[in-house]
Amino acid sequence: MFKGFKEFLLRGNVVDLAVAVVIGAAFNSVVERVVDSLINPIIGMVFRADSLDGALQISLPGGGTIALGAVIGAIINFVIVAAVVYFVFVMPMNRLRKPAPESGEPPVPTEQELLTEIRDLLQAQTGGGGAQPEPPHKH
Repeated sequence: MFKGFKEFLLRGNVVDLAVAVVIGAAFNSVVERVVDSLINPIIGMVFRADSLDGALQISLPGGGTIALGAVIGAIINFVIVAAVVYFVFVMPMNRLRKPAPESGEPPVPTEQELLTEIRDLLQAQTGGGGAQPEPPHKH
């Protein structure tokens, strides 16, 4: 029973997921600070409210309120998190995964280029005065 549980925990995906959750939680506090210290004062200046939670509130006749500012704040948080995750994690990982082009080596010709070169060499050796057949048309 414990052996199966140990194998489950030591799988690569589970460990990666655990690391991602921990980093995500820590990163969330950074985003909250940026929003509280940078975004909310600007919003407060524009909408005359302390934060987005208090901005753009619509009072309902029954006594409730619709807080559009809170929704906008959540969207801003999401966009900031998505941008930082993309630019800090995804882009560098994509660059690391790409094979570096080897300088000094010519590019490998395609099969079609090689066949064309072989045909031309054979025609030159045999005196190739004849007309070349047309390549087959693709339908």
